[in-house]
Amino acid sequence: MRVECCGVCHSDLHIQDGYFDLGGAKQLDITKDRQLPFTLGHEIAGIVEAAGHLVEGAIIGHRVAVYPWIGCGECAACRAGRENLCSKHRHLGVAVDGGYASHVLVPHPRYLLDYAPLSPFFAGPLMCSGLTAYAPLKRLAADSKDSRVLLVGLGGVGMMGLSIARVLFHAAPIVADIDPDKRAAALAAGAAQAFDPADPQARRAIIAATNGGVLAACDFVGSDKSLQFTTGVLARGGKVIVTGLLGGGFSIPAAMIAIKAMTIEGSITGTLAEARELIDLARTGKIVTIPTHERPLAEAQAALEALRAGRVVGRTVLVPRSEF
Repeated sequence: MRVECCGVCHSDLHIQDGYFDLGGAKQLDITKDRQLPFTLGHEIAGIVEAAGHLVEGAIIGHRVAVYPWIGCGECAACRAGRENLCSKHRHLGVAVDGGYASHVLVPHPRYLLDYAPLSPFFAGPLMCSGLTAYAPLKRLAADSKDSRVLLVGLGGVGMMGLSIARVLFHAAPIVADIDPDKRAAALAAGAAQAFDPADPQARRAIIAATNGGVLAACDFVGSDKSLQFTTGVLARGGKVIVTGLLGGGFSIPAAMIAIKAMTIEGSITGTLAEARELIDLARTGKIVTIPTHERPLAEAQAALEALRAGRVVGRTVLVPRSEF
């Protein structure tokens, strides 16, 4: 595949750092079996440039988005169509070289998704930021479509989640983020209300606005503070799905889980079938594109540093072309 663009994802920072923060000064080392130099990048859109002689179905010159969550193909998760949960995975930009490059190797044409008439700068990020938001919101909507969903964290995934939630739920979502610029961007993109989790009155305000708390929430941050905030505004019987990987430790009185009949669930990316569903949904025009910032591939490190500093509203995509 010749890469047209590749999105810059927050998980790239964790891979670059080589660990996940587990809280209490503990870290999950993720450097094992990853030989350096290593190429990041998993939100890839590109053009099929060459194919092996045994490959069938790959059309040279075809513009496609690449599903990067590739499994071993043999384990129970892979056989069930959940390659994203494979423990022996070959995820592009995570376990094998990814899309921060001029070209990337894809092992099978089933991972190539036709995205026409979408823009590659929209289609590529759909494979992670879009899919990471779509999969949990789809599950939440199955039980609480008529409820007002809460989205915590308005980075690239959270902003994509806002656009998707407006399609999957009957009521406009409410959102929370500590950054006033991101809250303003969310309100401009159709959020019903925006709250600052650092505001001591925010929990009370959300509970009042939702007549007792939310039944459905998605935590796109995944930190101790974000999850404490989100579980604090759940109604009885409510569910929060955590997709963020910021890290830290989280604790809650065990009795409160039963007393509130709450569900805390994890979600990581999405399946190949869900990626196809998301592309089809995007083709309808119902998903509004989030702010996207193009940068040349040579500025990959600067793009990562801007993301680490919280200076990105929406998504940055790297473009590996000299005439940028």
